[in-house]
Amino acid sequence: MRNLLIFISKYNAFFLFVIFEVSALVIYIKYNSFQKATFINSTNQVTGNLYAQLNKLQSYLSLREVNDNLARENAILKDQLKSSFYVDTIARHKVTDTVYKQQYEYIDAAVINNSINRRNNYLTINKGSRAGIAKGMGVICSSGVVGKVVVVGEHMSVVQSLLHKETIISASLAGTKDLGSFIWGDDLNPHMGLLYNVSNNATPKLGELVVTSDLSLFPAGIPVGKIANLHSKSGKGSFLNMDVAIAVDFSKLQYVYVVSNKLAKEQLGLEAQQKKDE
Repeated sequence: MRNLLIFISKYNAFFLFVIFEVSALVIYIKYNSFQKATFINSTNQVTGNLYAQLNKLQSYLSLREVNDNLARENAILKDQLKSSFYVDTIARHKVTDTVYKQQYEYIDAAVINNSINRRNNYLTINKGSRAGIAKGMGVICSSGVVGKVVVVGEHMSVVQSLLHKETIISASLAGTKDLGSFIWGDDLNPHMGLLYNVSNNATPKLGELVVTSDLSLFPAGIPVGKIANLHSKSGKGSFLNMDVAIAVDFSKLQYVYVVSNKLAKEQLGLEAQQKKDE
């Protein structure tokens, strides 16, 4: 306290100057309409700019919540796509009763861990069994195929990435529907893969879209990538191979959709029964 008093007494002239200057400005502005209006206008501009900057900061801080909401809304919209339904048709006496039944549902999730520079890559998402996720479900994003669920916890799940040596996707050429299989390349390039075992009669084109087929665990037509290089045809070979530029940029992956196939259990049960009968 003593030091404060010494400081004030030492610089009392400065403090008196500031007090008088502020008082003079207040009186000058208060009792002169033009100066008062100018001051209020300037103050409003400064305040407005400040509020605008604060609003931008708040908008930036709430981006995660906005993205979560958008991902949730996209999942709902995907549930309503025609590709999420199958047609149950019964024909009797020339009367056809067609009923669309939902086969696929989509669960939105955020990516909380991801790798792209290993031979076998995985990603972790923030949804688990509580959200309805189960092992073996396919995972996609807005760009295309991501991978499949391999480990499920109550609140999180681990996804085997498309960038994994054991990931094989049944795929086809979008234009001609010629079937093949997609795998990640041996050169560990996170942007390139290989479509192989395509019929030698196929006529693929550079830039042609490669999509999931009806034989995959994904809905048909999900992008896998685009043809980047055509290997020369072999006169003796029965199949074609071609390089594919992967549709998904895994280095920027933030949100995914887990695909729940409502007919998966029935299909697996029938296939298991078939194996027993063989």
